[in-house]
Amino acid sequence: MPRRRVSRSAPAERPDWRCLKRKLFCAAGSALLALAPNALAGDPHGDEPIGTVREVYDGLLLPAIQVNTFRNIHRLFPTRTVRAGGVPRPLPPAAETLGNFRFESRGRRWDLYDYLSVNRVAGMLVLKDGEVAFEYYGLGNGPDTRWMSMSVVKSMTATLVGMAIRDGYIDSLDDTLKRYLPRFAGSAYDGVTVRQLLQMASGVRWNETYTDPASDRRAMLEAQLGQEPGAILELMASLPRAAAPGTRWNYSTGETQVVGALVAAATGRPVADYLSEKIWQPAGMASDATWWLASPGGLEIGGSGLSATLRDYARFGQFMLEGAVVAGEPTLPDGWIEAATGPQRIGGETVEYGYMWWPLDEGAYAAIGIFGQFVYVHPADRLVVALWSAQPKPEGTDAIDEYVFFNALAAALR
Repeated sequence: MPRRRVSRSAPAERPDWRCLKRKLFCAAGSALLALAPNALAGDPHGDEPIGTVREVYDGLLLPAIQVNTFRNIHRLFPTRTVRAGGVPRPLPPAAETLGNFRFESRGRRWDLYDYLSVNRVAGMLVLKDGEVAFEYYGLGNGPDTRWMSMSVVKSMTATLVGMAIRDGYIDSLDDTLKRYLPRFAGSAYDGVTVRQLLQMASGVRWNETYTDPASDRRAMLEAQLGQEPGAILELMASLPRAAAPGTRWNYSTGETQVVGALVAAATGRPVADYLSEKIWQPAGMASDATWWLASPGGLEIGGSGLSATLRDYARFGQFMLEGAVVAGEPTLPDGWIEAATGPQRIGGETVEYGYMWWPLDEGAYAAIGIFGQFVYVHPADRLVVALWSAQPKPEGTDAIDEYVFFNALAAALR
């Protein structure tokens, strides 16, 4: 049964005060391209021409420009750095590597090489027992390339909530949101609990149709483009209630911005700094990441805009696989990972969604983003897959079903 793909975030144009744009026209069309000169230190792609926010959002970029844009998203918004530590976690080669395998998807026979080509994979790293069983970079990428996370970062932001509970910054999942964010008192979020927010069961009305100019998702995009402090949270506070809290599941990218605001308010520090302290450094990331901001120096975009290397995305998956334990001590409440990555009961129905993680087959789970991004974790098989893709449209253009592919990959390594 097909599962719903994830969220619906798009890059935004870099504000005028941050960079100088110049117009370029390629031979195949007249799309306006942005060329930002201030690349990250050691960035091998910093001089590449990139597209605009609406071209990404609408799936209207030529293939080469699309790839450039996905690996240069730090040039589209102001960002904050997520600092890595000094000692990266080693990822040694596995004694047994992943070979070719065959499987069926959508009425056709495929193999590994078909998948990498047909689904336009930009990078894939497979860890088996913490060792590299397969590592591939395509479309001009390499080990030093940073790639956009989009909704993959939702799962990171939600995990930080659990860590804030463990650290004592948030007392309970059953606390009301307004206890930490008083600005939502009197809004449709009044009475919504932290748990309901993480489940996307707030009952607040939200239209996630990003191709609809009148949708709430597009309104959020316009607020991001405006780069005005607090504008996205003002949008969220203005929304009406569609159902009683905890009675209806409705996927909402805007809700992840509220989760990010919750983490910042409860911990009293930028979300990127807390991510660095709790995950990026303890998990042994080798490289700094960058994270979009809603305004210059402001709040991180809780549901999109983290840019990191393929190996560091895989390290995040391995960190989760190993129970998010640091120096023998848990960093999450007891039972958190099982609850966060499993189905939920909402309004008397089972919903295949956890605390901003997607439950999959065989007890696996994943952080998933548009255009074919995954951090896939299969606990029983001790397997992690970090996957980048550059599919033509935000969703619906995966010729080979990713979930079938993951199941076949897991079976091939058993």
